[in-house]
Amino acid sequence: MAAAVHDPDPSFCRWFVERAVCAFGRRRVMAALVDCLRIGTDAERAGAVRAWYCAHVPLRADRSPTYGPAGVRDPALDESQDVKDAWLEASMRVFAEATDLRMRHRVLLGLPTSRAAYPSRLRELLETTLASAQARPDQHIRRWAAAAGHDAV
Repeated sequence: MAAAVHDPDPSFCRWFVERAVCAFGRRRVMAALVDCLRIGTDAERAGAVRAWYCAHVPLRADRSPTYGPAGVRDPALDESQDVKDAWLEASMRVFAEATDLRMRHRVLLGLPTSRAAYPSRLRELLETTLASAQARPDQHIRRWAAAAGHDAV
């Protein structure tokens, strides 16, 4: 995962991520990227954002040693909804803490603009993130806030 996170080329980092997902499972790869987003340097966080996109690669039995002889793979390797929720939370927290505008762009513009995509436990954090984004002078951040605030519940 370190190679994927440190590779500056968003297309090439997929090479590392895809192999890690096939070998170790989507869950483990995504959990490592969440950790990187939470505690990494800005450069590592940017790499984690690039790699996160690649972590959603489709899986194929002919490419992964984790598939059994009958083409069956343990579903626990790829169950990742809770990890995806952790990514949403970490992204919103990084947005709130970041001083670098590019870092704010990276994490915020990768977040869904539909409130339905967020679990109920993150709704309060989402509202705080929306309010903060609406108050920013940057037009791209305000545009995200407008799109995400459009489907108000």
